[in-house]
Amino acid sequence: MLISIKDMVERIIFQFSIRPNQTCPIIIGIDGLGGSGKTTLVKEIEQELSYHNCQAVSFHLDDHIVERKNRYQTGHEEWYEYYYLQWNVTKLRATLFEPLSSGCDNIQLDFYDKFTDTTTTNRINVPSASVVLIEGIFLQRQEWKGFYNFVIYLDCPRELRYKRVLNRDLYIGKYEERLTKYQSRYWLAENHYIEIVKPTKIADVVYNV
Repeated sequence: MLISIKDMVERIIFQFSIRPNQTCPIIIGIDGLGGSGKTTLVKEIEQELSYHNCQAVSFHLDDHIVERKNRYQTGHEEWYEYYYLQWNVTKLRATLFEPLSSGCDNIQLDFYDKFTDTTTTNRINVPSASVVLIEGIFLQRQEWKGFYNFVIYLDCPRELRYKRVLNRDLYIGKYEERLTKYQSRYWLAENHYIEIVKPTKIADVVYNV
């Protein structure tokens, strides 16, 4: 679907105005595979919402992954570790999605520090009259899908996504190391997501990058 940022935000504001429970924020999912531009889109939506005096609260799922011992060398294949173990799916449902949908204005959430490989619990204030933007990969998995009021899926050409992530993730190592890790871990998990969830078919809007 060809849609501008302004049109997208107008749809979000409309969904906000008709949300079933006025004591709860509206929850918007920004879904997309690695390198599709999710973080950039969130910033653009936040800016456009500010022009409408609409408060936004953003959550980036990569801030809430688990420690390495729980997602590496677990005995499973690497793609499985990334899709099923990178996040504590059940805990995030209980500490993020369920409190948001029930109107809880203080979310206690684990944040991951990649430099120390540890997590700390922080409290986040979420006003009831706000737009919550949740950005990340695999957002429309079955365990979380039912909590969104509106889902935007970024559809970016594979070649562009691959180029972005391989040039971006220098922390992994040399180019050959980055390519090997993406081939064995990330891209296989993404293919699994596309196959079993079919995110472009169930999202409310598919945003072509």
